[in-house]
Amino acid sequence: MSTGSRFTDDGEPASEGEYYYDTRTGEVHRGPSGSWTHRMGPYPTREAAERALETARERSDAWDEEERRERGE
Repeated sequence: MSTGSRFTDDGEPASEGEYYYDTRTGEVHRGPSGSWTHRMGPYPTREAAERALETARERSDAWDEEERRERGE
């Protein structure tokens, strides 16, 4: 099985000591594995990676709220 890209979403070298969330399988892996197109991270802990979707949702909601405030809504 291919380990996929060895870079983070930001283009930085991926670390084997950090955790990644696989959006296709819902599994957390230590070090990058699988395709970068299905990988979120890196995260400093397994627990943080397990919350990847929740964290992304919270950030997206906060950005949406900020945009509404900027538009004066």
